[in-house]
Amino acid sequence: MAFGKPLRLGRHFVTDHHSARRKFSAHALGHIQDAIAAGERLHAGQIRFVVEGSLPLGQILHGLKPRERALELFGRLGVWDTEHNSGVLVYVLLADRDVEIVADRGISSKIAQDTWQVICRAMEAAFRDGRFEEGTIAGIDAINELLVQHFPRNSSSGPNELPDQPVVL
Repeated sequence: MAFGKPLRLGRHFVTDHHSARRKFSAHALGHIQDAIAAGERLHAGQIRFVVEGSLPLGQILHGLKPRERALELFGRLGVWDTEHNSGVLVYVLLADRDVEIVADRGISSKIAQDTWQVICRAMEAAFRDGRFEEGTIAGIDAINELLVQHFPRNSSSGPNELPDQPVVL
């Protein structure tokens, strides 16, 4: 979402790691992990979920966008490093109230970016209503449905290549 620089700076100043932990409790993160694991038993995709309270001041002043941060984390967390190029990153930046989905090339060749945007906007709408766990699980479920449709699990799908545990930065 687009915000003026002073407003964005203020949001990042007051939103921190503890804000992320309040909105995504250990209990909620466990349910999110379970949703990821359940889906991955049905498809060949690998999903990572990352929530970040805010960005460091320098990144905000340099105008780092949530999409750019998601791409950075996609690389840093090795979501791209799966045998069938089947990684999907779901990134939530609380201070910007933004959700980004980054899919590896094996998946993005079959699922259009517009489809991911619909899921992102639905998650953001749930978050605006304070339904963080519910919105995230609904988003993960929608991703799982797409991956089951386009990348069903088969005998050559291989092991779980990425951790299912959500990451809170």
